[in-house]
This record gives sequence, structure tokens and C-alpha cells, in this order.
Amino acid sequence: RLVILDNYIYRLKYMSDSVENFQEKVNLIWNMAELLRGAYKKEQYGEVILPMCVLRRFDCVLESTKKDVLKEYEDLEKQGIKNKDDFLKAVSGQKFYNVSKYDFEKLLKDPENIADNFRNYINGFSPNAKEIIDNFGFDKHIDKLEENDLLFLIIKEFSKVDFHPDVVSNIEMGYIFEDLIRRFSEHGEAGDHYTPREVIKLMTYLLLCEDKEELTEDGLVVSIYDPACGSGGMLSEAEKSLKELNPSTDVYLFGQELNPESYAICKADMLIKGQDDSNIVRGNSFTQDGHKDKKFRYMLSNPPFGVEWKKERNFILKEHETLGFDGRFGAGLPRVSDGALLFLQHMISKMKKDEKGSRIVIVFNGSPLFTGDAGSGESEIRKWIIENDWLEGIVALPTDLFYNTGIPTYLWVITNRKSKERRGKIQLVNATEFYVKMRKSLGNKRKEISEEQIREIARIYINFEENEYCKIFDNEDFGYYKITIERPLRLSFKITEDRINNLWNEKGFLNLAKSKKKGAEGQKEIEEGRILQEKIISILKTLECKEYNSREIFLKDLKELLKSNSIKLNATLQKAIVNAIGERDENAEICRDSKGNPEPDSELRDYEKVLLKEDIYEYFEREVKPHVPDAWIDESKTKIGYEIPFTRHFYKYTPLRSSEEIKKEIMELEQSLIEKLKRVLN
Repeated sequence: RLVILDNYIYRLKYMSDSVENFQEKVNLIWNMAELLRGAYKKEQYGEVILPMCVLRRFDCVLESTKKDVLKEYEDLEKQGIKNKDDFLKAVSGQKFYNVSKYDFEKLLKDPENIADNFRNYINGFSPNAKEIIDNFGFDKHIDKLEENDLLFLIIKEFSKVDFHPDVVSNIEMGYIFEDLIRRFSEHGEAGDHYTPREVIKLMTYLLLCEDKEELTEDGLVVSIYDPACGSGGMLSEAEKSLKELNPSTDVYLFGQELNPESYAICKADMLIKGQDDSNIVRGNSFTQDGHKDKKFRYMLSNPPFGVEWKKERNFILKEHETLGFDGRFGAGLPRVSDGALLFLQHMISKMKKDEKGSRIVIVFNGSPLFTGDAGSGESEIRKWIIENDWLEGIVALPTDLFYNTGIPTYLWVITNRKSKERRGKIQLVNATEFYVKMRKSLGNKRKEISEEQIREIARIYINFEENEYCKIFDNEDFGYYKITIERPLRLSFKITEDRINNLWNEKGFLNLAKSKKKGAEGQKEIEEGRILQEKIISILKTLECKEYNSREIFLKDLKELLKSNSIKLNATLQKAIVNAIGERDENAEICRDSKGNPEPDSELRDYEKVLLKEDIYEYFEREVKPHVPDAWIDESKTKIGYEIPFTRHFYKYTPLRSSEEIKKEIMELEQSLIEKLKRVLN
């Protein structure tokens, strides 16, 4: 496998050399975008430039067969054939075509009617290609561009760029779109993080590394899915890697994307590559699963970070409650403010259950590692994944890798067919130091992972051996019992003015002078209640000279006094009086229930996390009992939780500097300041 990896990395490096040329084209297109200055705000440039890139790409791809397609279209019209789609695709040699007499070159020959002709050109595309342009919402910009004398100029500038795949490969085009999207989206929505290509390369390796020998076999058919596919970069990179390993492999790409522009770019890319563009679906993967009941061999994704799913809550909650594990979200629901783990559950539901199973690589921020206590939705999802032995490994990436965020990110590797050596194990790889600083930042992206570093991270992962950057754990190492430690309630009672006044804050006491009845009858009840309140206070004051160290004795005396005054002490009134008059006292007797069991004091309640591998009671006797001898475990409240404290496992202690060293530095700084002040004063 390492030999195959060497060849794979070599090809990646070779391919990267050709990709470096994309920056020249990006700069050229960006200069075109500057033509829109004045008519458009900078953040609106993408609404024009991105669809124009796609149209020009289409134009270049169809150029060589355009005359033949027009002739075929004319012949089919004469024959009265209505369903022309398959015939025209066959002639174009692509999965799409255009039957307008115009192309970019011909549009420039009639400047006076360029807006009408441009619409004719767009409307001439096959339905699948036309849908792509429609998703950009480009039609509304044609009149605006024409009104500002920009339409002819923009078409003219784009006609100078050759976007034919022979000149600009699919991978180069992906880089171009990636960089343009980044520039146009620097002020985009929080959570949308376009994935750098070196991260996608690493993800693709982790996706395929366990199957590389098998993937060189003949006659393979492989499916790849991304539920938040964006502009399709991950799908394209995964397909490229599979083809490099084995050119005979039939790769089928599937994706879904909510953003219409990203969806349009992805679908356009699929069309040009000859993929079935109907496999790319627009919509919300949670509420409009475009690939329902489909299963996939490989899945990878970079879902939005920290984006709430409030709008989809009712739909997801209903599926969770009605279908349970027969649906996608049976394990649990994370907090509404972050739907990352919903994406992972959605992907797990699409794993194949045959002998080969499926592999998933997904990008997360740190939140899914540890957010949520035992019993929470997040913890229950982690528990479900780990106890099913699906979590193979997690790779921590450097910060500042992504264009729109500098936060720490992690690659989770999930599979339902672990290799024998990995069963019951979880591998953590700390790759946070594997980066090179960029000469020039791109948004928040200040670092990148070099090809050599991708190679090294890959080797560490595949070797599956502990070292400075790799640690291997049992599944149970990330599980814990959350135990509830109770201590007895101890109350003393002493009648004082302040404590009697506390009664007026107790609902059970206040309700004595309230009535649901209306009119005179209700007023009568209220007056009777007020009289009762005053009688109770008067009775309590007769106990002013006494102090009680026992709730049982206090209540016994109180009940006798109330009974002698024909007042019944019900549970609600008793609770109100105890709350008002009682005070926590560690020297008082333990309060007990009707069965003689100690009552817990909620204010003294505490919680402990005990590793699954450790005996709860041994831990309790060792860590708790010596400090609080009267404590006990409430077994009915014990929960099992899972969290992955990644950083803790790779923490390196840095010794503090000595006081002498710090003192010396302070004195040097003081001397330096004194000298500077002298120069100023002189």
C-alpha cells in the first residue's frame, strides 16, 4: 500500500505543477470583473462573472460540433421529430448542446441587438444546461448590463479566453471557480467555508487509503456522494484520484447542494466531464433528500460550520420521533445552533451494508468532538457511532487553512468495515504542525499543506503506529459514566422576623389568599385566606424562643399548634413553611423521607465523570468518600456519555520560567525605558 501511496503522491505533485498556471487566468477574469465597478458592488460581481465563466466554458466545449448540431436540428425539424434531445447530444458529443445560431463570436457581430441575441443564445441550450444558467438568476442582469453599456464589453472580454478542456483542464477550472468563489464570498454567510484543494487531496487519500490495492482491479464500478457538494470540488478530486489509480474504473458522482450558484457550477462541471448531471440535485439534504434510499461506497463532505437548523427543525424532529433508527436521525439531535452531526448521521444512513461497506471523510470544527454532556444529542450521536465501531480515525488539521475561517478543523474518518487491526480502535493523528506559511494570505487562509506534508500525514495514518503525532485508543477510552453524587439535606429551624417575611415569597403561602371564583364569593375566599395567613404567622411567632436542629421535631410541634387552631398542614403549605423558615446547617440532623431514606440536598449535588473502563464504586470510594463521607451515588441518574478530548491527548507541558529569569527580564525592560526617557527629556 505504501508503494501505491508513493505513486499516488507523485501523480498529485505532477498534477499540481500544471495547476499553478490557473492564477494567471483567475487574475484575467478578476480584471474583467473590475469592469463592473460602479454598476455593481464588489460583492455582486460574482452574480455576473460566475455564470459568464460557465457560459464561456460551454461555448468552448460545443464550438467544434456547433455547425453539425445546427444542421441536425434543422433536419429533425423538417422531419417533425419532437423529441430531439438524444439525437442532438449524440451529434454534440456531450451531455448537452445549443441550437441557437449564436455563439460568443457571432454575438459580437451585432452590437445593436446584443441583449436580445444573448437571450436567444441562452435559450438555445438543452434543458439541462439551461437549468444551470437559470439557477444563477442571470437573466435579470442582461438588461442591467446593457443599460450600463457593459454587456457587449463583458462578452467581448470573455470571448478572448479559451476555456476548452484541452486548454483548461477540469482540475484547473475547479481551481479557477474555487478562487473566484472565495473572492466573491469573502463577506459571505458564516459557516460557508470553501475547501482548499490540498485539504481535499488529503481527504481523498484518507477516503481511499484502505482500499487502494482493491481499486487497481479491473471492472470496478464506484459511487461517490457529497450531501453538501458546493461547486463539486470534492467530487471532482475523488474521481480524479480513482482514475489515476485505475483508468478503467467507472466512477459515478452524486451530490446535493442548497446554494443555487454553487449547484449550477457543480452541475456544469458534471456536464462537461460527461457525468450524469441528474445525479446533482438542488435542495436541502435534510428535508428534500435528493438521493433517498441510495447507498454509496464513498462519501466525503465539508458541511457548514455552526449553522443552525431551526427552519428544518419540525421536519427533522418528526423523522426522529416517528422513524427512530429506521430513519436518518435516530441516534439523537444536536442543538439547533449547529447541524454538523446531522450531516454525518445523514451520510451514515447511506452506507452500504455489503462485505465491502462504505467509507466517509467529513470536515468538522472542534464542536462535534466534545459539545454536549452525557445524554445530550451530540453525546448520544458520538456514542452510537463509537459503540457501532464506525469511527476509524480523526486527523487534526492546522489552523488558518480555510479562506473564510481560521478556526481549528478536523477530518473524521468513518467506516462500517474496519480492517482487522483497526477493530475496536480509534486513531488520532495530530497534523496541526504540518503546514507551510503562504507568501500571501488569501482571506483567512494563511497556511497550506505541501505535497510532502500530505505524504507524511498519509504515511502516519496508514502505518497505524503510535508516535509523536499518532495515538491509538480503544473505543471505550472515549466513553464515561456521568454519576450523580448526592449529599443529605440538613436543615435547622429558628423563628425570626426575616424568616417569617420569607413566607411572602413562597407561592404555596401566597395562594392561601387567592381565588379562582369571581365576585363576592371569590372576594370572601380571599379575605378568609388573608385571615388564615395572619393566624399561621401568629402561631409561628409563638415558637420564637426555640431552635430546632431537626426538621422532624419542628414539623411535629408545628402540626400540633396548627391542629389546636383547626388549621390543617397540607403538603403545599408545609413545603412553603419549610422553605421559608428552614436554613441549611451542616450540624443539623439529616432530613429523611417517609421511608426513612436521606433526602438529597440539590444545592450540594455534584457530578463526576468516570471512565467506562473504571469501576464506578471503586472510583467513588477512592475519590469522593474520603472528602464527603455522607455522600452517595444516585444510580437512577447515571448516564453514559462520549467525548473526544483531542487536544488533551497531545498536550505538551511547557515548564514555567524561573522567577530569577522573569526578574532579570523586568529589570532589563525597566533600564531600557529609563534610557529612552532620558533621551526624550534631553
